[in-house]
Amino acid sequence: MRIGALSRATGVDIETIRFYEKTGLLPGPARSENGYRDYAQAHLERLAFIRHGRALDMSLADIGLLLASLNSRDPAQLASVDGLVDAQLARVRARLISMRALEQQLVALKSRCDGQHAQHGAQGCGILGELVAAAHGEACACHGDVGAASPAPRQTVGLKS
Repeated sequence: MRIGALSRATGVDIETIRFYEKTGLLPGPARSENGYRDYAQAHLERLAFIRHGRALDMSLADIGLLLASLNSRDPAQLASVDGLVDAQLARVRARLISMRALEQQLVALKSRCDGQHAQHGAQGCGILGELVAAAHGEACACHGDVGAASPAPRQTVGLKS
């Protein structure tokens, strides 16, 4: 099959397929007489494997290690697969903690302008006021005291005082 058909079958962009070939994740295909790439079923399966690894947010380097382990019977190499997944799981869990903290910060910021506490009158928008305060090194609803050693001057370019 040609690269366009492979792209449609896997949902992977043509340029990404070419990139995977250049980096060695995807072996180069045979060429037809007219020079077109001629991909086989093995390319489709390998590309689907890579895509699935990326959907799990694994790095291309980690996916390369997994691909190298596919046909291995070596217990040490297979154990490294477990370690790789454990490390990825730890990264995902750390990001979840970070995302929950981010959610709390956004909720705190949003509380400055929700329906009950709308501050869009003479004082302006509470959310924008909080963001400007943070830009000046002041405490804000979402981060509390930022502890800036020297707050930025109020005449910061792009911010009104």
